[in-house]
Amino acid sequence: MTVVKQEIQDASSYISEQVGELHPEIGLILGSGLGVLAEEIENPVHIPYSDIPNFPVSTVEGHAGQFVFGTLNGKTVAAMQGRFHFYEGYPMDKVTFPVRVMKELGIDKVIVTNAAGGINESFQPGDLMVISDHINNFGTNPLIGPNSKEFGPRFPDMSTAYSAKFQELAHETAKDLGLKLQSGVYVGNTGPTYETPAEVRMLRTLGGDAVGMSTVPEVIIARHAGMEVLGISCISNMAAGILDQPLHHDEVIETTELVKSNFLLLVKTIVSKMV
Repeated sequence: MTVVKQEIQDASSYISEQVGELHPEIGLILGSGLGVLAEEIENPVHIPYSDIPNFPVSTVEGHAGQFVFGTLNGKTVAAMQGRFHFYEGYPMDKVTFPVRVMKELGIDKVIVTNAAGGINESFQPGDLMVISDHINNFGTNPLIGPNSKEFGPRFPDMSTAYSAKFQELAHETAKDLGLKLQSGVYVGNTGPTYETPAEVRMLRTLGGDAVGMSTVPEVIIARHAGMEVLGISCISNMAAGILDQPLHHDEVIETTELVKSNFLLLVKTIVSKMV
């Protein structure tokens, strides 16, 4: 998979023309049912993905499919209201293309959010979890292929994929707000099927606390580019085999709707404190 610098620059240039003097400092990637955060942005500039050169298009329910630029709690942000998934048929360079564009726009801090199934049996649907680490179970890596040193090193270090500083900030913020906040390891699977009960038991044995179908490729690219990352999962359901009930996407959307006030409060407050 070859990332073309000119494609990134073309997308970035188009966005810059649309947003004018706005210079975003924080990128937000909003997962299934969590795009409501973008509606909190003041003086918003909406840019549909379909208008941006070289951009893929979201095809999943719960993903609006647009960038929203503006101010959130005093910080200038670029929010992805919907993301791209490997299971949609996009190659990894397209799944992660927006992160490259964010970097080109000058963004060096990213908050990545997702809806995830709970593997840790002490979790409950509706819990929010700070991602402390991840397991790449996609069977591939977005950095496979030729490496350009202008993007990042050939062998990037992933020992601090998720910023310890931002994790601490998230926990301190949750404590100040009186919110419950879990911490755990996120497992990224290809999807689009939900996991089998046997797979969930395997992932628990491997050290996973939550499982989903996104985030890991984006975080790898962000770290390759030298960006600091905070990851937050909304535990939208318990993974297969734990509660003996079928899984469906409607439940994901329903749960994120119930938890949205806590999610909004937490992320907006974190954004205001990010430096």
